[in-house]
Amino acid sequence: MLLDHKVALVTGGDSGIGHAISIGLAAAGAAVTINYHRDQAAATATLQQILQAGGKAQIAQADVARPEEIQRLVEQTVRAYGRLDVMINNAGLETRTSVLETTEQQFDLVLDVDLKSAFFGTQHAAKQMIAQGGGGRIINISSVHEDWPMPGNTAYCCAKGGMRMLTRTAGVELAPHGITVVGIGPGAVATPINAATLANPQEKDRLDAAIPLGRVAQPKEIADLVIWLASDQASYVTSATYFVDGGLMQASVGL
Repeated sequence: MLLDHKVALVTGGDSGIGHAISIGLAAAGAAVTINYHRDQAAATATLQQILQAGGKAQIAQADVARPEEIQRLVEQTVRAYGRLDVMINNAGLETRTSVLETTEQQFDLVLDVDLKSAFFGTQHAAKQMIAQGGGGRIINISSVHEDWPMPGNTAYCCAKGGMRMLTRTAGVELAPHGITVVGIGPGAVATPINAATLANPQEKDRLDAAIPLGRVAQPKEIADLVIWLASDQASYVTSATYFVDGGLMQASVGL
């Protein structure tokens, strides 16, 4: 399997894209730490799915907006499995508020969870990878909105734009240590955050029509790219974002 003997940590690994990534990494042979913030039941369900399939995993509670808790996640992973090879900075949220409406509290929450956690996740993972030797993979789950404006969701776009430059800059800084840093920018994905839109037939049809492939992505389609990027097959890929959007961004250019 592609990830035999690898150890991975997934922030926000209990639901949506993170759930699919956790399942996929384990199926590819990695031992996985599944981080969750509040939903222990969802994390446990993800864990049980992995264990029942013969995989190796553990769950770990942490608020990744707090750098010291990210460090604890890394330490817990190393205690359990001896090392850390793959860091997936996946945790994220949005407030769907405009530049005129967003409060300081909302701005801080989005930037802390979406960007600050990715920055310190990258930092703490890289320090561990350097200490143990052998390089490593850091994968930041961003969004098409690191590059494509989304009026009415300004703080989220700010955070994802920051992730873009984190990926580019950290990839250059960490390359001498054999650590690659890559971003993945999903478009519309069938996750709980989009449940209301997908449950409304008119809104779903409008969204599907905007995507050249004619449908939203399934979480597994994001996870499949993560698995490849985490493997040795992607050893020469760094400081770049892969957009997984069914052609959405390119179609918007012609509008």
